[in-house]
Amino acid sequence: MKNTLSQTLAVTLLFSMSAIALAQTAEEKGLDIAQQVSAQNDGFADSTSSMTMTLINRSGKKSVRRMRARTLEVIGDGDKSMTIFDEPADVKGTASLTYSHATKADEQWLFLPALKRVKRISSKNKTGAFMGSEFAFEDISSQEVDKYTYKYIGEEEVDGIAVHKIEAVPAYKYSGYTRLLNYIDKERLVAVKVEYFDRKNAELKTLTLSDYEHHEGKHWRPGRMEMINAQTGKSTILEFSDYAFATGLKDKDFSSNALKKLR
Repeated sequence: MKNTLSQTLAVTLLFSMSAIALAQTAEEKGLDIAQQVSAQNDGFADSTSSMTMTLINRSGKKSVRRMRARTLEVIGDGDKSMTIFDEPADVKGTASLTYSHATKADEQWLFLPALKRVKRISSKNKTGAFMGSEFAFEDISSQEVDKYTYKYIGEEEVDGIAVHKIEAVPAYKYSGYTRLLNYIDKERLVAVKVEYFDRKNAELKTLTLSDYEHHEGKHWRPGRMEMINAQTGKSTILEFSDYAFATGLKDKDFSSNALKKLR
């Protein structure tokens, strides 16, 4: 009888501990997956690519821009990135520079060739549209793990892909979002969809990432990103090509002064 009672108590305690563990692991599991997503992107050194941006208004009218992107991996902090506009003529020479950070406010600059000056973007204005697109300035910085707190929601399917659904809440000031829902491909550990909620916690926009390619045998990159604004009916499509890695870019290539000298 004692053995039976002891076994019963042990099983009850085990289930109680399991219940407590389950209650604690939603945040831990969300963080763990976010760290895995980040880790599988480590080691690219630097990268370049060509981009086409298509702006689509509510009535379906399109305007197309052509750009180049450069990214420098920064060990122990967020990446540095630059976008240079080549077409059409009214935006040619415009360039943006972002210093992403893990735990402090990102730094961003915009070079306006018509004014021949570099404008610093205030950390309070990161919610503004990037070059008239549906991407905000905070969307174009690297999404460092420590910028958010996480909660694992569950498993779903997106276009036939098994995904982890994770809620991410910005941990930095002046974000335009209360939360993001990230849908992470379970096999490749890349985002296939992100849903953004505004400061009133209303659905704002949805980003879909597709046409992934595996570069250098280790780096997954999307060929297409589409951001649809649920509140305005506008959308922006980004298409990527000509990816290259470890091209020899240096820290000096990502200074605010370098923006004025781009060709």
